[in-house]
Amino acid sequence: MTDLQQWVAPTFEGLAELLAAAPTEAWQAQSLCEKWQVRHVVAHVTMPARFTPEQYGAELAAAGGDFTVLSDTVAARDGALPHDELLAQLRSPQLHAWQPPGGGAAGALSHAAIHSLDITIALDRPPTVPDPAATALLELLTDSNGEWFGIDLTGVRVLAGDTDWSWGSGEPVTADRGELIALLSGRTLPDGRALRRR
Repeated sequence: MTDLQQWVAPTFEGLAELLAAAPTEAWQAQSLCEKWQVRHVVAHVTMPARFTPEQYGAELAAAGGDFTVLSDTVAARDGALPHDELLAQLRSPQLHAWQPPGGGAAGALSHAAIHSLDITIALDRPPTVPDPAATALLELLTDSNGEWFGIDLTGVRVLAGDTDWSWGSGEPVTADRGELIALLSGRTLPDGRALRRR
């Protein structure tokens, strides 16, 4: 069994390097996450570097137990933190070791990879997800037959244009691995492509 956790740190470290070198306005750019700018996505993924379990519990209680409300609230508030603080949190060993409750290493990798792609695809920059991690995540997303994000893969064949990976049968959908991960995660690409939902 491949250690999926090993790819979390390089994904976040690469994202930190990319954003450290990017112009300030890149932080205000729209990401692939609906309603969120790049700074909001960074604030979201770095929550484990800022909150103890007790602090997270308090945030969730304040949001009435609704994770979506919590996410939007924290993203809006903490997205205003200084960029240097958010970059330091992306590089945090605490974040790199974190696993979502019940999600394990697969959940940690998907969290890191999908949200980093929300940023790099939107900014038209190379992905920071290592190639083996992208392939492993594609396997996880298709093994669930799209159920993780409610994607209907009936009659769909997804093909990675940057390697020989493919899955399914039917109407071909071809994109680079990072773009396929975004599509299988319910995102709409900048060119308007999206996969249908169940």
